[in-house]
Amino acid sequence: MKVLKVLLIFGTRPEATKMASVIKALEKSELIEYKICVTAQHREMLDTILEIYDITPDYDLDIMKNKQSLSHITSSILIRIEEILELEKPDMVLVHGDTTTTFSSALAAFYKKIKVGHIEAGLRSFNKYLPYPEEINRRLTGVMADFHFAPTEFAKQNLLREGVNEANIFVTGNTGVDAVDMSIEEDYVFENEILNTIDYEKHRIIMVTAHRRENWGGGIESICDALIEVVQKNEGVKVIYPVHMNPIVRECVHKKLSGIENVILTDTINVKDSHNLMKRSYLVLTDSGGIQEEAPHLNKPVLVMRDVTERQEGVLAGTLILVGTDKKNIVDNVQLLLDDEEKYKKMSKAQNPYGDGKAGQRIIEILEGLQ
Repeated sequence: MKVLKVLLIFGTRPEATKMASVIKALEKSELIEYKICVTAQHREMLDTILEIYDITPDYDLDIMKNKQSLSHITSSILIRIEEILELEKPDMVLVHGDTTTTFSSALAAFYKKIKVGHIEAGLRSFNKYLPYPEEINRRLTGVMADFHFAPTEFAKQNLLREGVNEANIFVTGNTGVDAVDMSIEEDYVFENEILNTIDYEKHRIIMVTAHRRENWGGGIESICDALIEVVQKNEGVKVIYPVHMNPIVRECVHKKLSGIENVILTDTINVKDSHNLMKRSYLVLTDSGGIQEEAPHLNKPVLVMRDVTERQEGVLAGTLILVGTDKKNIVDNVQLLLDDEEKYKKMSKAQNPYGDGKAGQRIIEILEGLQ
């Protein structure tokens, strides 16, 4: 039987996190030969994931530069990936999700008439600027993909409505859930020392992540104002906010929240710290994508600080509530979950629609079956 040659391409922390279980499953496959290429669209944050999950790239494009534009990322990857595709001549390129690395790599493969497998396919917000640029990256990748690994039936239906052949869509669950299971430890010691000093039994912890491009400026400021009101109104509540490395985000957050009692700001934390902090938190506030899948797996309610989400399954299942960035709406919904035990239990016990932690293995079994 002919061995399938696969090239995995990713470049950001979320991509690497969600590709980890796929790579671990590939390590056990005798029917697939694989190579790994990282673009380093995010350098430092990517490197921590590679170390945590013991992933060694065969190629590292190292494209990141200070204040990089989307055009720079796209063009740099497109040109550099072409060289690797010519050298490796893979049967298939595997990409993940919605990043500029994903779109550019799929386009490079299309130009070489190499098949594209799209992991986490079919998510749609139906607003091309929310999230920006991810919604269009994902849609364009979907147009070029030959095999669509949809995390849910809902995502599959999105693809069918767009005319994708059902035979090329596979519902697998989300590999982000796999990564959570790979990270959680009962007596975990955080790498970030600040997180080891907190009494998680004494305080109700609200974990916050907010960094989306569309929230820069007024959105982030409103989120920060909401967090101040929450901690001032609720004794025993602590907010832990690992602040994104982007300088625009950092400047705004530190200006607003530095020195506020019961608000703990840290630098970006690694993925294992993040998953284990989630596990010890009472609830999660985020404008991120992956956390909308991860936190419900740990039975944590999620308030999504965006106006729309491409993860509608979580809203329908009751694990997520869309609250936007309006200060009053954030405060009111946080207060509801702090005060209403029944509401909290209903959200925390709602079934996570994103799978059982075996998505990576399913994807590799599907690829083996294509032989």
